[in-house]
Amino acid sequence: MGLRAFSSQLLCEQVVGRGLRRTSYDVGKDGLFEPEYVNIFGVPFTFMPHEGTDGPPPPPPPPKTRIEPVEEKAEHKISFPNILRIDHVYQPQLSLNLEKVKPLELDPYESITGAELAAIIAGKPNPAALTEIDLKEIGEKFRMQSIIFRIASSIYNSEKKPDWKGSKETFLIQLIGIIEQFIYSDRIRIKNPLFNENEVKKRILSMLNLNKVIQHIWNELRAENTTQLTPVFDKEHPIRSTADVRTWWTSKPCEGFGKSHINFTVVDSKMEFLEARTINDCEAVESFVKNDHLGFAILYNHQGVIRRYFPDFIIRLKNGEYLILETKGHDSEQNKTKRAFLDEWCKAVNHHGGFGKWTGAVSFDPNDLEKVLQDVNNYTK
Repeated sequence: MGLRAFSSQLLCEQVVGRGLRRTSYDVGKDGLFEPEYVNIFGVPFTFMPHEGTDGPPPPPPPPKTRIEPVEEKAEHKISFPNILRIDHVYQPQLSLNLEKVKPLELDPYESITGAELAAIIAGKPNPAALTEIDLKEIGEKFRMQSIIFRIASSIYNSEKKPDWKGSKETFLIQLIGIIEQFIYSDRIRIKNPLFNENEVKKRILSMLNLNKVIQHIWNELRAENTTQLTPVFDKEHPIRSTADVRTWWTSKPCEGFGKSHINFTVVDSKMEFLEARTINDCEAVESFVKNDHLGFAILYNHQGVIRRYFPDFIIRLKNGEYLILETKGHDSEQNKTKRAFLDEWCKAVNHHGGFGKWTGAVSFDPNDLEKVLQDVNNYTK
């Protein structure tokens, strides 16, 4: 219940708007939001044209399940480090072994299209449709050296203030040299053979896939030149746990599992239920929790954008190790990037040494989960 003074129709409308805010975003069996109702007293205007007409009463809201940690299962409490970011310490001399670098594959037909592309390629539907006249005009605009400088600038800026034992100029000069070697190497592979033979087309395609090129080069550079990973903890809450989960309610399907500190686990799909049941029944597992309202997130950089990654489960095994498990129906480049940053997170935590040993894994099918657990810890059910 809320109380607010108002003296104009605008304020009346604000009061109604406040009352119309949804309290739940759970969907019903038809895939739509359940209707919600609010009683507003004292607003001196008719809000709905049919107000006051007779009609059937609204259906009762669906029953909700209370979700919270329970004292009876406190032995299954799981604590985890609350890390804001991972800082990198790089070796003074950057290097990149091109023979060990994974190739980057570009497809002209999968590049950006539509309005974003029209300004660059004069409205052509995709880069493969460019004519020789288009190529000559665009090739003058985008020189390969300018592309290299853009990549180097983006990589440096993405790190903001890297822990670099040298000047900014030295860092950038080394970046530019490595990027130039990569761009002119055979590590960039284009599916359309015509693009490989035409330097201007290859240059345009690299520009259109700039974020993808930046991400690929920087992932390889980080892997080869990082000497130390340092976790940066939240100063107010450096450690969080399942005991910190606040009580919340849901109308989604729930299942109770004996090895979880939380009384019920919300299952968003059949696959998720099967995975949770397999984890709970596995003898290798001591405790687990679904990452729901837990506040456990890992930052990752995909195509130049910083995002938050929420793995599906945290598992404590009987040997004392921790497993961060992700369940996926299919794989993608973004998922691969998430796992790379998850591996980096685990390495940083393990190097810190104050939280035990952590490992990341992915399961693409409930039938492979048992093998995933065995591979990580050599346990059998």
